[in-house]
Amino acid sequence: MTDAPKVSIVMRTKDRPDFLRRALRSISSQMFSAWEAVVVNDGGNPDTVDQIVQELAADVRTRLTVRHHDTSRGRWQSANAGVLATSAPFLVLHDDDDTWDPGFLEAAVEYLEEHHDRDAVVSRIRVLWEQRTPTGFETARTEIFQPQLHDLLLSDALLFNRYVPIGFVYRRALHEELGLYRDTLPVIGDWEFNLRVLTRGPIEFLGDRPLVNWHQREGDNGSDGNSVIEARGDHARYDALLRDEQLRTYVGENGLGLVLYLTKFIDQRFVEVENGIRTEIARSSLWRRLATRLRRR
Repeated sequence: MTDAPKVSIVMRTKDRPDFLRRALRSISSQMFSAWEAVVVNDGGNPDTVDQIVQELAADVRTRLTVRHHDTSRGRWQSANAGVLATSAPFLVLHDDDDTWDPGFLEAAVEYLEEHHDRDAVVSRIRVLWEQRTPTGFETARTEIFQPQLHDLLLSDALLFNRYVPIGFVYRRALHEELGLYRDTLPVIGDWEFNLRVLTRGPIEFLGDRPLVNWHQREGDNGSDGNSVIEARGDHARYDALLRDEQLRTYVGENGLGLVLYLTKFIDQRFVEVENGIRTEIARSSLWRRLATRLRRR
């Protein structure tokens, strides 16, 4: 390429050659070509990664570099290593088991170049539930992730992560202002960063048609596992720890007054709802008994 790349792609991998091949095909099949990519091999077999890269066409290899970690440093240290090894104004993390439609990068870059006031854009996300077969992977079913959302809002993301890295293209300048990914978090580093981004304002979707695929595999573990499924215990733990950290920060700055009030208020509302449900169940049971007696007569 003679022109400087417009978007940097960061891919983390470790001992998942089948996924890595598929993910690199996803990148090389993009209609948009002004990209650079770095593959961060986080403690996996370096020879395998280098061999897979060598299988790519020469013009693709010139835009791709590989960083090998002798030992695993974790998801978010690897992500930060990739961010720091690239330079394009736009960034995206491409997980090694996910894929893009060929037009994704072109549409995302075009959006960000036209909307200078926007920090990022997110594609609608297609979830592909797949299973490994002797010949590769087969899709069992598909669904759209969070189809009810019109925009990506902080208020929604406070409950759980509303988008995943494969569909999120953002300005590198966000790292200059907000910092890198929290590499002390073994999981949920993307959600924590997304919360920081969303405090700046909402993010629009890149149209209604999903241009990215978030691949999921139920029951798989080890190198084939998805962290949101295989490491759900870690996700729950660090979700709670992050919330507690932010709560303590808030209390340190504002005192316990509001949170004490809200804790009791929310508890009372739950009690009222529970009592209402019990009352309705009791009424339904009473009507059923009365109807039974009337039929017997």
